[in-house]
Amino acid sequence: MDPNTGAGSDGHGAPVGRRLVLGMLGLGAGAMAAAPWLQGRLETALGAVADKDPTGVTGLLPNGGGFRYYSVTSSVPHKDAGNYRLTVDGLVDKPAEYRLADLRALPQTRLVRDVQCVTGWRVPETPFEGVRLSTLLDAAGVGPRAKAVRFTCFDGAYSESLTLDQARRADVLVALKLRDKPLGHSHGGPVRLYVAPMYFYKSAKWLSGITVTDEVRPGYWEDRGYDVDAWVGKSNGRDDDPTA
Repeated sequence: MDPNTGAGSDGHGAPVGRRLVLGMLGLGAGAMAAAPWLQGRLETALGAVADKDPTGVTGLLPNGGGFRYYSVTSSVPHKDAGNYRLTVDGLVDKPAEYRLADLRALPQTRLVRDVQCVTGWRVPETPFEGVRLSTLLDAAGVGPRAKAVRFTCFDGAYSESLTLDQARRADVLVALKLRDKPLGHSHGGPVRLYVAPMYFYKSAKWLSGITVTDEVRPGYWEDRGYDVDAWVGKSNGRDDDPTA
């Protein structure tokens, strides 16, 4: 499970049928050894089904890509270049709003790291590409009282936070690409946060807001018991190998 996208329901979306789930379990197991193109198709299909699955059962399905699909709501709106907006506000001198084209026009950084979920699964050597978060913070002009950064998402429920020092790390991205392709909806596209050295719940999907604050405000999963400082192998009672 990717707790960045935990399971939940608000009554929207049709439940996933038992036959479909059982069929995908068999297909998922077979695809583990299948050709890469089949694995890619399976991963896309699982993401689409999970987007309408209020039970969270699809998060248990195996797939060749290694990721698991969950959402803290049962329905997330789709955004694209026409309607996506990212706001930067709070304790800054110059609040800003970015379209997808604006973010793509900025200098891009590509990182290849393992992705580690706090529940145990790991996806090795995964390329993410995007704008360094520090670039957006510098452009906004962080105020003297600033101590942290809060992130909100267009699913209407998820949130995360980093200290200002953590947010300025070179391996923290506002990510636009995964595996050298534009971020798909099921992976949090068109834009998500990527915090390479921390457990994956810190890498908030469907990013829509960056707010500079005077304190760290616990995020969605931290309000439910996860560690606020989520360094891989040094938090949440786990000893996984570091990812950065």
